[in-house]
Amino acid sequence: MPDVSAVVVTHNALPWLEPCLESVREVETVVVDNDSTDDTVAFVRESFPGVCLVEQANLGLAAGWNAGMAIASGRYFLILNADAWLTEGSLERLVAFADTQPQAAIVGPRLLNPDGTLQPSVRGFPTSWRLATEYLFLRKLAPRSSLLNGFYAGNFAHDEVRQAEVVMGACMLVSRRAVEQVGPLDESFFLFSEETDWCYRFAQAGWKTLFYPGAECVHVGGASHGGRFFRENVRGHLRFLAKHRGVASAERARRLLRTALRLRGLAFRGERGRMYRDVAAWLGSGGVPELLEQ
Repeated sequence: MPDVSAVVVTHNALPWLEPCLESVREVETVVVDNDSTDDTVAFVRESFPGVCLVEQANLGLAAGWNAGMAIASGRYFLILNADAWLTEGSLERLVAFADTQPQAAIVGPRLLNPDGTLQPSVRGFPTSWRLATEYLFLRKLAPRSSLLNGFYAGNFAHDEVRQAEVVMGACMLVSRRAVEQVGPLDESFFLFSEETDWCYRFAQAGWKTLFYPGAECVHVGGASHGGRFFRENVRGHLRFLAKHRGVASAERARRLLRTALRLRGLAFRGERGRMYRDVAAWLGSGGVPELLEQ
């Protein structure tokens, strides 16, 4: 059994796929293509013939990760976005660190923007209050406060090893032992919040999620979806709350988010304001159970 198997899910992310796969060329790699239309499949076959390629319908990111892990053989799964790539030596350091942390289900490296600046990658579990501080822009009042910016872990230092609630799914080293105990990702999360749900389930089972700055990964950020799925992001919040806090909690969040996005729709012009108004209208079109089924 190899130390690590990389799992990369692709959907029309061809411009960034080459550096992604080059960074894991030395380890077993599974690419799950979620119905790309940009010649991704042909590129992988021609340029990376040693990669195990799985083609399937676009069932979402969680379903793609699960499909890759189902055939990967490593004792760790490296979940890696198609628009992300590890810096030289980072994978080895990530695995070496994880080997010293047997209670860690997930270890997340430091994420960098393409220009080399820090990309904050630690998040907090959603609550109605944390969503209020984000969607009503209260975090702007005190961005380093855990009270007003708990959703984005505003007081989290990205320069030392620390336990986290959630690390971004752009790059995560995941223990096979933890997955075998807790289970794979919940495929009802199509895109967004799937790693949040996973981290929460690991925590409930007694596992840790750790941030490790000794390894680094460059992440383009939102590249493969271009910000087009804002509604899906909001739906992910509601699905998480309904699953782990109850439908009543999710309903309170739905009403709060609808009000916040109505206000944003008034404050912003152009496409951004239209996006907020559209999602506010969607939030008003039914209760949480109905919205989660759409």
